[in-house]
Amino acid sequence: MIQAIGLTSNPRKEHPPAVDDVSFDAHAGRVTALLGAQGAGKTTALKLMLELQQGRGITYFRGRPLHRIAHPSREVGVLMGDVPGHPARTVRGQLRMLCAAVGVPVRRADEVLEAVGLVSLRDERLGTLSRGMDRRLGLASALLSDPHTLVLDEPAAELSARETRWLHGILRAHAAQGGTVLFTTDDPKEAARTADRVVTLEQGRLVADQEAADFARTRLRPRVVVRSPHAARLGVLLAKEARTAQRSVEVVREEGNRLSVYGSTCAEVGEAAFRNGILVHQLADETGDMGPAPAPPRETAGQSPAGEGEQPGNDPDEPRVEERPATGTLAANGLSPLPPPIAVRHAPGPLRPLRYELRRSAGVGTGYLTAAVVLVTSALLSVLLARIGHTPQAHLLAAWPQELPLPPAALGAGLLGALAFGEEFRHPALAADRGTVPRRLGLLTAKLLVASVTALLLAVLTVGCDLEMLYLVYGRELAGVPADWLSLGASWIGLVVGCAWAGVLAAGIFRSTAAGLAAVLAVPIVVVPLVQKVLLGPSVRSAAGFSERLRELVLVQWPFGGGRYLAAAVEVLAQPVGGALTLSLTALLCAYLLTTLRSRVR
Repeated sequence: MIQAIGLTSNPRKEHPPAVDDVSFDAHAGRVTALLGAQGAGKTTALKLMLELQQGRGITYFRGRPLHRIAHPSREVGVLMGDVPGHPARTVRGQLRMLCAAVGVPVRRADEVLEAVGLVSLRDERLGTLSRGMDRRLGLASALLSDPHTLVLDEPAAELSARETRWLHGILRAHAAQGGTVLFTTDDPKEAARTADRVVTLEQGRLVADQEAADFARTRLRPRVVVRSPHAARLGVLLAKEARTAQRSVEVVREEGNRLSVYGSTCAEVGEAAFRNGILVHQLADETGDMGPAPAPPRETAGQSPAGEGEQPGNDPDEPRVEERPATGTLAANGLSPLPPPIAVRHAPGPLRPLRYELRRSAGVGTGYLTAAVVLVTSALLSVLLARIGHTPQAHLLAAWPQELPLPPAALGAGLLGALAFGEEFRHPALAADRGTVPRRLGLLTAKLLVASVTALLLAVLTVGCDLEMLYLVYGRELAGVPADWLSLGASWIGLVVGCAWAGVLAAGIFRSTAAGLAAVLAVPIVVVPLVQKVLLGPSVRSAAGFSERLRELVLVQWPFGGGRYLAAAVEVLAQPVGGALTLSLTALLCAYLLTTLRSRVR
């Protein structure tokens, strides 16, 4: 059950709030429609309920606000707009990635694909799906964690009649199993034919909260209600006169001696009855149902379908419209008339961040294509540099000409690192029910770990491919391993991994792949000259003999020759590029942590 109490959005400068003091209930086992025209505040109300937007009020999901639920995605399934997924990712890959995000077994993806009828399209790319198939995928994402409550924002928008009927059947099936369904729509007919209860918004305020049968009878199509002992004769005469005058008038015979006349007025009906000497007991204007076409039947007990007659216990002469002021609801719940403020809910990260990141990065071909371009470019550059000559062996194996700020492998690793967060903000698969991409240390650690492994593989493959190409073209002369391979290898791996980390952190801070790649390029272009200027500038004292003193400071002997590796690491950090990269990574990590804490405080 959903209990929304006093939902009020923050006012926008000189404009009134988009949602003002809205309160309603959505009961379990029933489908509730939130009806309103464009701009009525439906989407804003949902965002306030899901704590995706700041405002006032409170919403309980089975007695608990969303920020008090340990795993909100397992309680509430959300569909807001289109499916936020990479267009090159497959349907099955998208759902398997989300399985790791919500912490359910991977087989759940195949189960929901079968439930929504997308089994035959599981290998299709998201960018090739039609509007109807995209909606099916969105509903599958909402059902992935088997939530009790479904909150859907205009799920039937731009769907065909057949797809709309299928969608409504799914919603009713979820409600029949005891779940709660709340969806928004701007179509009164859809609300009356699909929902059990209709909540109507106008200009951000609640104007009616009714059963579907009451809504269909009182808030839809205007009509003239006539009661007469000669209702059948009057109906025939009215239809005949309408055909003669070529006017569109519909006459519906209802229970007893009652007629509903659509497309006419009280004056015209009264004059026709007077001319033909027909006694009339009642003649009144009403806002009636959708006309003579019956709505699809529903299996809810004790409730008749919209437009098929009266609900038992309701007087047809006095249609009931339930007006529920928010203050009355608040008083009934024992709360203060002033609703509490709504703070934007802190977005939890994936329950299995490493598994999520692996499926995210391996689900599209961008990484594979980038690695292939890097390897081919490095091999060609190494052959070209060897032909020109005057290139040190280390730079030759790394395919790093002096004219470039970074070798292709480092640039490729930086690009892949920037894509790790940049694609999250461009195609926010994690933000469907969270409002934004989560900034959690678990997700950051998973991205840094995957980026490190990817960069390490790219560094090793680059050197291996370059060695092989040099051997094939020039023989063993240029394919030898340098004598100081340990320090060179540590420097090379540190450079590539550091560029990958810089891309991840910068893209996470600035929310852009381009910004992440720009931060990687800024290290050799901006930071390295500054570090060189500091190190090579005039100084009173020098740090000569630092490595020897460091060995003396550590009294414990390192096993397996660990002192050599420590010395190699110190030599890497002492280089201008290593020091600049370390300084940049430290600054980016501090900035990321600062923005994370700032978002939590807000």
